[in-house]
Amino acid sequence: MDKQRATTLFESLASGIRLDIFRLLVKHAPTGLVAGEIAALLALPPTNLSFHLKAMTYTGLLNVTQEGRYQRYRANLAVMQALVDYLTAECCAGNPEHCFDADKASSCCDSD
Repeated sequence: MDKQRATTLFESLASGIRLDIFRLLVKHAPTGLVAGEIAALLALPPTNLSFHLKAMTYTGLLNVTQEGRYQRYRANLAVMQALVDYLTAECCAGNPEHCFDADKASSCCDSD
């Protein structure tokens, strides 16, 4: 992943509604949800939801498949993992395995 791709993904998630949608779909991975289920669970009007789903699908954060007259949305976990990997690639002087160990991470990084 490069800086431009990471920026695009962050811009796509720079909305409380989109964060809620993505987190809901992560919770329902790998099966995902149809748009109506997302709208009901998040109490969103369908037109508002449609706008956000389209934007997130365009950036690759979501995958969508047609199921009859419904569209099923799934969080693209591979893209999110690539983003996390990009963010932590240089963690702790190039030792990203330390990033998720709280004791090692606190000793390698300044807390200023």
